[in-house]
Amino acid sequence: MLLTASLVLGFLGSFSAVSGCPDHEDGHVHDHSRRAIPSVPLAPPTRPLVWGDVNIIHTTDSHGWLLGHQKTSFPEPNYSGDFGDFASFVAHMKEIAIERDVDLLLVDSGDLHDGTGLTDGFPAGGIDAHDANQFIKKLPYDIMAIGNHELYIYANTLDMHQNFAPAFNGRYLSSNVNITLLNEKGEVVNVPVGGKKVTSLGVLYDFTGNDHNTTVQKVENMVKEAWFADAIKEEPDFFLLVGHMPVARDDWPLVFNAVRAVHPLTPILILGGHTHIRDCLQLDGRSMSLESGRYMETVGANIDKKGSKSNITFSRRYLDPNRVTYEFHAQRNSFNFDTQEGKVITQGLNNLAKNFDLSFQFGTAPHDFTIDQAPYPSNDSLLSLFIENAVPVALAINNTRASIPNIMITNSGSQRFDIYAGPFTKNDQLTASPFADSFLFIPNVPFNVANDVLPALNNAGANERRAIWKKGNSTNMDGKWLEEMDKRNDGIARRAAANLTLGYVTTDSCPGVGDDVLHAPLPFFSTPDFIGSIPPTVPATDTPIDLVFVDFISSQLLQILNSVQSTKVFTNADVQSYSPILANEALGLFAQSAWN
Repeated sequence: MLLTASLVLGFLGSFSAVSGCPDHEDGHVHDHSRRAIPSVPLAPPTRPLVWGDVNIIHTTDSHGWLLGHQKTSFPEPNYSGDFGDFASFVAHMKEIAIERDVDLLLVDSGDLHDGTGLTDGFPAGGIDAHDANQFIKKLPYDIMAIGNHELYIYANTLDMHQNFAPAFNGRYLSSNVNITLLNEKGEVVNVPVGGKKVTSLGVLYDFTGNDHNTTVQKVENMVKEAWFADAIKEEPDFFLLVGHMPVARDDWPLVFNAVRAVHPLTPILILGGHTHIRDCLQLDGRSMSLESGRYMETVGANIDKKGSKSNITFSRRYLDPNRVTYEFHAQRNSFNFDTQEGKVITQGLNNLAKNFDLSFQFGTAPHDFTIDQAPYPSNDSLLSLFIENAVPVALAINNTRASIPNIMITNSGSQRFDIYAGPFTKNDQLTASPFADSFLFIPNVPFNVANDVLPALNNAGANERRAIWKKGNSTNMDGKWLEEMDKRNDGIARRAAANLTLGYVTTDSCPGVGDDVLHAPLPFFSTPDFIGSIPPTVPATDTPIDLVFVDFISSQLLQILNSVQSTKVFTNADVQSYSPILANEALGLFAQSAWN
């Protein structure tokens, strides 16, 4: 998993580490086989973490990556630590904080759902991430905030409200997100999914893709609420603003300015998320804003000194979450790093993976297929594999319309992660393509019109792209970050030198070097917002064909379809179901057909 953790404003104190007993000492044998991860040598950090008065370990956008990244192609081994390893790391850091007599907080900025088989591989009748979240509840999170992926499906939001948030006793925050439900009297009420806290706020960006019976209040309106004024009235040691919102180019300044109007000098710490990037900036000299990547890929640290009225000093660190990193900073080794709780979590996650049959193998991938490390279209592109091969093969199964020419379109953000050479399992399928989108179609669209839809979608103006952003697609920001990283750091030359492993090379707006380990930047190739199948060969340009697309882009596609022709006004009444097969099943069905 890519688990991003950041330490903010001060660091840990001392803690007593739990040492493992030697094999056979008490008549039992320890199974250390899982310590084969990382499976390749990894470079250790080059310097210790800097501790302050207040320290924060920050995670965000973990998306179910609780068993770590288990593939051997770089940069995957950099992120091979599992959530049990992370739990042991946190426990040791808590002990160090006690020894140093400083504060250490554990904070998360949302998006626990949608990403791997641990969240999305549940059997019929289950709820996304419900089982995986039981392990997250075992960690001593001080503050957690809701993400947009907690809101796509009402059942998931209700599960978070009823079965997750209560475990944190008001520390799971949803300051501008409510859910509608029946109270104990049978009355319809609209209540926060989580809670509202006095000096900590859990804010979600202006998201519009939430399911029915959930509401997201605009940030600009939230800061005008009476409860918000009451929440910031008293001055704390510092304000901790946690939310699923990018620290740059979004609405954090609205919250920041509202607090600053009342408390001009109180330190403000902002911990954001959503765009899946490493980023740090300061809105003024007494504040710090941090975003810690995605998928358990990063752990960061920041530090502040309390009581001063001058500019705060802090140190942030983006940690690659693996055993080598964790043991280095926890001052442990492979024999005394694992805590009992960490081992229990790892075993529990492996048991959950077994219960969900996540090791079921569809076939063997012949080579790596990546989203943006290979050109699109190309034989090494996952986007090409998905829309040009997997989707056409999968949707032709038991489909009476399979013989009718078609063009198939989806959003490139539907593919969330790369496929690597070797066994292609149920977990890999759900990791690469987690969204259970339905395939719809409009029949009898002239070929020349249908063929114009994809380029028109990709040439759409800012309003259309913003609509996709508001519905939750973070791919564009993530891609720009990776593209700039490759260009800024002379990626081709650094990769050719072959003296550094592939990984993130971060440039942000905060002082000092943020990355914990030096890497060569990942290669990057831009991808369009929308991707399509290979157009069919038809006898005439006006030959009627099926225009097939996923339900997630239905409204945008109808708008574009009506803009590229004027013969007919297409509406939802023209849209039909194309196949019962869902988008997150396509790769597995293809692999069974082509990779065996």
